[in-house]
Amino acid sequence: MSASYRAGVCEHRPWAAITVDEFHFIQLVNKAVDEVRRQEVKRAPELRCTRYIWFKDRHAWSNRQKAPFAELKRRNLKTHRGFRIQATLRESFHSAQSAAQAEPLLCRLEPIKAVAKTLKKHWPGLLNAFDSRLTNGRVEAVNSPIQAAKARARGYGTTRHLIPILYLVAGKLTQLPTSPFVVQSGLPITT
Repeated sequence: MSASYRAGVCEHRPWAAITVDEFHFIQLVNKAVDEVRRQEVKRAPELRCTRYIWFKDRHAWSNRQKAPFAELKRRNLKTHRGFRIQATLRESFHSAQSAAQAEPLLCRLEPIKAVAKTLKKHWPGLLNAFDSRLTNGRVEAVNSPIQAAKARARGYGTTRHLIPILYLVAGKLTQLPTSPFVVQSGLPITT
């Protein structure tokens, strides 16, 4: 969560408890594990083409992904150690039912220092996720088509122009007016 967003929440909704959801936290851990893999691939070339193994839960692996993992696990690579931390965090999110149960399960993240700093910075919000079970997935789902519409249009002159386009894209409107153009032979002609 950006600092400006947190500041806005604190200013305008001081009673609200900020929550850091599982998806975004695991995403940070995935990036850190991938960065460790990229650094380690120089001395362990067998890590090439294994990027997506480290992003998934073990139960989601295909048979083609299980074989290289078993070999890499025996090598005691830093990437595998980062993956174990990631798996522990995922398990914490799935097994803990409250912040009180989650706190002892969450381990310190020495091998992934950038994630550890973020974890420390957002610690109260992370613990709130265990009690509230809130996520911003729906907001992200609405934001994606909005960002795509902005990219396709390459900007709008004013927000006054942008807002109706966003309603059309994200509002899933069904009662739209008919087109003012008459179509003949596939070419639009104005009347």
